[in-house]
Amino acid sequence: MATDPLGALTSSTLGVTDYLDALTAATELLAESAQRAGADAQVPTCPLWTVRDLVAHQGMVHRWALAAIQGAHADIDAAALEAEGRAATDQVSWLRRGSQQLAEALAEAPQDLEALVFLKDAPPPRTFWARRQCHETTIHAVDALAAALGRPPRAKQVPISDELALDGIDELLVGFWQRGRNSPHTQTHERTLVSAGRRGWLLHSSPEAMRAARFAIKDSDTAYEVDAVISGDPVDVYLAVWNRGGDVIDSARRLATWKATILW
Repeated sequence: MATDPLGALTSSTLGVTDYLDALTAATELLAESAQRAGADAQVPTCPLWTVRDLVAHQGMVHRWALAAIQGAHADIDAAALEAEGRAATDQVSWLRRGSQQLAEALAEAPQDLEALVFLKDAPPPRTFWARRQCHETTIHAVDALAAALGRPPRAKQVPISDELALDGIDELLVGFWQRGRNSPHTQTHERTLVSAGRRGWLLHSSPEAMRAARFAIKDSDTAYEVDAVISGDPVDVYLAVWNRGGDVIDSARRLATWKATILW
C-alpha cells in the first residue's frame, strides 16, 4: 500500500435541519408509495413484510424515538404501538402524525439535549436522533417504493442526494458495523474497502472487534492492499450496504451488509 494514500475525514457536514428535512421527505415518499402499493402488497426488500407491516413498524419507531428523546423509551410497548398502527383506519395519516410529532420535538429540543444514544462514534443526542430517524425512514421509504414497483428500486428512482447517501453509509459502517463481533458472515475477509465517489471506509474484522475508519480518497489510482472491495456511486453504495439493491462492485457485500440484515 502506498504511503498515506488516504486522508482522514469527518463523518458529515449535514446538520439537524438537513436531517429533519430529509425525514419529512422520506415520510412523504413512504406514505405515497404505501398508498400506491396497497396495504396488502408484499415488500420485496423485506420479504416477510406486507406494506401494512412496514408502515406499522415505521410509525412505531417514530413514536419510540420521540419517547427516547423525552427520556421515556423504557415505558414504550413497541408491540402495542405496531398493533395500533396495523389497526389504524387511515394508516398513512397515523404514520405522518408520528413523523411530524417527532420532527417538531427534535426541532424544538435544546442543543445540549440529554438522551439515549446507542451507536459507535455517535454525535450529540439531538443530532444523533435526527440523523438516525432520517436514515431509518429513508431506507423504509425505499422499501415502500420497492413494494409499489414490485422490485428493489434503482438508484436513479430514489430521491436521495449523494451527500445524504454518504452520510447513511457512514452511519451504518462506523456506527452500526463497529458494534458487532466476528461471525460466520465476517470471517472470509479481514480488510474490506468500501468506496463511494471520493469517500472511503476501511473495514477491519478481527476476532476481538470490528473497526471502521473513514477516509477521503486522494488518489483513485492507488492500489489498496485489502481482501475485498465494495465500490460504486454514493446512492448505489447506500442501497447496497443497507441490503436494498444498488449497482456496485461487491466482492464482499456480505461483510458490509451483515449488520444491516439484522436491522429489519
